[in-house]
Amino acid sequence: MQHEQVSGNQVPDLQNYNLFDCDPALRDVLKALGASWAIDDCDLYGARLGMATLLRQAEDANRYVPQANIFSRTGERIDSVRFHDSWHIFMKMLFEQGVHSDAWQSNAHVRRAALFYLHAQTEAGSLCPVTMTFAAIPAIKKENWFGHLSPHLFGREYDASDQPLEGKTGMMIGMGMTEKQGGSDVRTNTTRAEPAGQHNGGDAYRLNGHKWFFSSPLSDAHLVLAQLQGELSCFYVPRWCPDGSRNGVHIQRLKEKLGNRSNASAEITLQNAWALPVGEPGKGIAAIMKMVTQTRLDCVLGSAGVLRQALVQALHHARHRMVFGKLLAEQPLMQMVLCDLALESEAALWLGLALAYMVENRHSDLSKAYARIVTPAAKFWVCKRAIEAVAECMEVWGGNGYIEEGPMPRLLREAPVNSIWEGSGNVMCLDVLRAFRTEPGLTETLLANLADNAAMHPLLGQSMTRLKTQLCNNADELSYSARQITQELVLLVQASLLCQYAPAFIAEAFIQSRFAHGGRIVGSFVFGQSQEILQRAFVF
Repeated sequence: MQHEQVSGNQVPDLQNYNLFDCDPALRDVLKALGASWAIDDCDLYGARLGMATLLRQAEDANRYVPQANIFSRTGERIDSVRFHDSWHIFMKMLFEQGVHSDAWQSNAHVRRAALFYLHAQTEAGSLCPVTMTFAAIPAIKKENWFGHLSPHLFGREYDASDQPLEGKTGMMIGMGMTEKQGGSDVRTNTTRAEPAGQHNGGDAYRLNGHKWFFSSPLSDAHLVLAQLQGELSCFYVPRWCPDGSRNGVHIQRLKEKLGNRSNASAEITLQNAWALPVGEPGKGIAAIMKMVTQTRLDCVLGSAGVLRQALVQALHHARHRMVFGKLLAEQPLMQMVLCDLALESEAALWLGLALAYMVENRHSDLSKAYARIVTPAAKFWVCKRAIEAVAECMEVWGGNGYIEEGPMPRLLREAPVNSIWEGSGNVMCLDVLRAFRTEPGLTETLLANLADNAAMHPLLGQSMTRLKTQLCNNADELSYSARQITQELVLLVQASLLCQYAPAFIAEAFIQSRFAHGGRIVGSFVFGQSQEILQRAFVF
């Protein structure tokens, strides 16, 4: 690791370090979840992501934000987006590692999750198009036209050219669900689909309407919800029509977002846009939920990555900054804050990669329970906790953390996006309750597994009893306590994972601080093994 020479008690920039090598917990996770073979890939990727040149490119990708390029010089509609060169560097890296699709062929979901988590620490915005592409595959893989797409989807060459798919080596798929009048309530969507003849033996349609948020607008296709004969259906909308003409997907504007600024999000209209159906007519939500479940998992991984980077920056700062005659990291109260943040980060990591492990083993009942119940719970908890934790990490820096020249403002702006996208907190908690109510078999499997794990510690047993008691309440009471139930569930899962796989001092500190101690402010618990926790958190 190299540091710039600075004076005046200022902290050198953290650069030219290996994001993987400094993270013992990530190495432990890979070993515990049967992915030791991926350690070398993660080590090489972590080294690259910590290079000073790449860190500067991440800054540039967020400073020089995408620009809408709606018309050509001669007035023709092209509905394009212009990105900074740095953006394409990060996209190319992700494609080279196969993060956009490979795990659906190799079933190496833990490896993919680890690479995703590492990448989020350096440049999170470029993960959005990759997430959408990856998540679209299970939604469309049973369509008879999927074979035409698969060579493009499963190739590892990033192709940013804007042309029909036949001339490209790779492709990306985005999503268009929400409309301005409904947001998460997609049943209020007004975009409509009308029959447009046949295509290769199947039905084709034309879509007309408006999408308030259109993710990754320069993707080669999008999955879109539209009303077909009064029922919500899902459609595959390519950027180019089969005859080689541009499809009727027109950019109105790019959203000016708080964070995630390297990535483009658009508002668009659909004007006779050519489309193919996905799944059965009238079952659009069921079809697109195959995509949403995976995007929610990536929200967990992305938030865990942003939280990890904020923690590393806080630890780096505290180990270099002198305050009242001591290093900040030697101050007792600061140690408590840093320990709390370190535990939050490690618990998020274990949870995110455990969910990826369940995708690898998705045919078991327990894996199905994790996918249906734990994934939305994790999305609620980790994404929301990351916001608070990143703010605490910024505070470790003091006034310097609030200055745009440093890394903390971008991390703080990035933190809320995963909590909002793909279903906000209340939507996630109500979805957890819905799963408990409508999936009795999966609920029984999950609760039985948690009960077995809760036997490892008396405090977990008490928590398990509380959770079961809460789930016995009537529907109205459950709705009021949805966040409380979801919190109890996630903390039980995280504690169980730590008890099974993490060092005993990590598991015990997590359980005591989360289950025995009622305070909710970071750093309000006194950790007895603070040095061990902090040494594990960031090794350099």
